[in-house]
Amino acid sequence: MTKHIVVTGATGKQGGATVKALLAKGHKVSMTTRDPKSHAAKNWQRQGVELIKADFAQRASLVQAFKDKDAVYAMTTPFEAGMEAEVQQGFNLIDAAKEVDVSHFIFGSVASANLNTGIPHFESKYKIEQYLQNSGLVFTISAPVFFMENMIEGWMLPGLKEGKLSLAMPSNLQLQQIATENIGQVVAQLVDEKDSVLGERIEMAGDELSGEQAAEWLSKASGKKIQFESFSPDLLAEQSNDLAIMFRWFESVGYSINIAELRNRFPEIPWLTFDAWAAQKNWKELLS
Repeated sequence: MTKHIVVTGATGKQGGATVKALLAKGHKVSMTTRDPKSHAAKNWQRQGVELIKADFAQRASLVQAFKDKDAVYAMTTPFEAGMEAEVQQGFNLIDAAKEVDVSHFIFGSVASANLNTGIPHFESKYKIEQYLQNSGLVFTISAPVFFMENMIEGWMLPGLKEGKLSLAMPSNLQLQQIATENIGQVVAQLVDEKDSVLGERIEMAGDELSGEQAAEWLSKASGKKIQFESFSPDLLAEQSNDLAIMFRWFESVGYSINIAELRNRFPEIPWLTFDAWAAQKNWKELLS
C-alpha cells in the first residue's frame, strides 16, 4: 500500500537514506526544508520529492507540513543551536503531529539513549522520546548506533589522507556501527509494518569491530595503508565535551545490540558489514 510520508532532516545522512528507501518502496515522500532553493533540496525535488518550507521553531509551519500525511519521520539535532534547542525542536514536531493527528510518528533517536548514559546528545533525544511516549501519538522510535559514515566525515578525512584513522578509544575496543543506508531501509520497513512496531524502540547495528580492524578494512578497500591511532578522550574534550563523554562511555559501557537477532527480525534488509560498506566507497575521490 502506497503511503505519503513526510521526512525532516532529509538533507542529512539518516534523513536522506530514509527518503531513498521510501522512494524505492514506491511511497510518496515530502520533505521539510527551511530553504527549498538549496542545492540539496532541489536534488530531491528532481527525484520526485515534494518540498515543504517549514522551520522546527515555527509550529504552524510544521502543522501544515504534517497535515494529511500517513506518517512522519522526524529527526532533531543538537549541533546547530544546542541541546535545549534540540529538545524544543522535538517537542514542536510532536505537538504539530498531534494537532493534525498523524497516524504514525517515527522519531530518529540513538541507541542506548534510554540508559542514563550521561552523554548530552543522548540525553536530549531521550527527553524527546519521553515527551513522545506521553503525547498520545502512535509512535515508533528508530535508534541506531555509531555511523560507519563517521569514519569518512570531514573531520576524519585529513587523517585518512595521511594514512591514519584517529579515534578517541583503545585500538582493540569493539564498537558497534551501522551504515546509514541500513537505517533508512529499516525506517522504511517500520512504515510498512506499522501495526507490528507500534510503541517499540528499535535499536539497530550492522557490525561490531575494533579501530584496528576498521583501519585494516579501510586499507583494503582504499588501497592505501591506514594505521589506527588511539588518543585520549581528554584531547577530544577541547573541541567537544559531548563527544569526549560519548567516547568514554564507549570504553566503559558501550552499545550491546544483539545483531543476529536484529537480522532475524528484519531479514529483508541487506545488512552491510563494515568491510562491505567500505568496499562501496569511491576512495579515489575521497582521498584525493
